[in-house]
Amino acid sequence: MADAYYRPLGEGSFESTIHAQGAWNPDEQHMAPVSGLLAHCLEQCSPRPDLRIARISYEILGLIPGGSFDITTKVTRPGRTIELVEAEMVADGRTAVRATAWRLATRPTDAVAAVEDEPMPGPEHAGGHEGMTEWPGGYIASLELRALPGLRPGRGRAWLRTPHPLVENTPVSDLARLIGLVDTANGIATRVPPGGDSWMFPNVDLQVHLYRQPAGEWLGLDTQVTFGADGIGLTSSVLHDLDGPFGRSEQILTVRPLGAAAGQG
Repeated sequence: MADAYYRPLGEGSFESTIHAQGAWNPDEQHMAPVSGLLAHCLEQCSPRPDLRIARISYEILGLIPGGSFDITTKVTRPGRTIELVEAEMVADGRTAVRATAWRLATRPTDAVAAVEDEPMPGPEHAGGHEGMTEWPGGYIASLELRALPGLRPGRGRAWLRTPHPLVENTPVSDLARLIGLVDTANGIATRVPPGGDSWMFPNVDLQVHLYRQPAGEWLGLDTQVTFGADGIGLTSSVLHDLDGPFGRSEQILTVRPLGAAAGQG
């Protein structure tokens, strides 16, 4: 049994394991560990200690196949205090995911620091999350999930962590580890049950804004899900570690009856 989500193959190549398996399709990868791996690669791209990642924007350009793939990175907008870096995941000859990250200069701003997002109770106040068992796939099975009281369709708060390393025999930052869990938000408080004769609502992007550097192994998600009346939805989350809120994420959704999904890209 694989331990890590990915095995490094050298020179920017990786191989996914069963822990990265997606929920909508058994032959694809879940976007969550893909996000963490791309964040790790973005951090390794011409790193500078005076800058940190403040936003990562992921565009999901199609099905993310399991197996081997390549990641390339580059600095697309160099600067003294602001830089834009880019990473591309190429699998089966096409780009499956593109990520861009703004790196901003850090400086002391304690005198004006303030956070409006409300902190949520820690994982010791949360219990088992049976709702996640309706999701198939190796990624969901790899997680420890705890829901706080009050979780309902469209709204909920949950904590999650994983015992599995992101990359085999490779140290990764807390940021990459936690970013590798954020995409799970779309399955925390689903408005309708996934699968069966119901609906599908995959996200086509993931936007993560970080007003603080996160730490630790627990990710807290304070999540709300909105479905519009014309087939488009939005999953929005305030992101927490054990010290409190550290950022926000957004995922735009394509909402479809499962019978209408075939043949659509």
